[in-house]
Amino acid sequence: MKEQLTKNWKLFLIASLTLGLAPFNPPHIIGKIKWLIGGNAFSGEHAMHAQDWFDLLLHGSPWILLIISTIINLFNTKKKHY
Repeated sequence: MKEQLTKNWKLFLIASLTLGLAPFNPPHIIGKIKWLIGGNAFSGEHAMHAQDWFDLLLHGSPWILLIISTIINLFNTKKKHY
């Protein structure tokens, strides 16, 4: 699993820039993050529904994979220099 995360960083980058930012004006991920930060995601009249959480998962997962892959690659290159 770690090897796949290390090797596929280009795929994660492309997925983040396409699926992660779709639709492009404005990106869904930005709206969902603002919704979470605003505090209205969990309760109230405008709380997030199951489809909103699923949308956040779909648009956010490429970014999470890219961040994990980047961290692993940074630590691997750091170990090689020592």
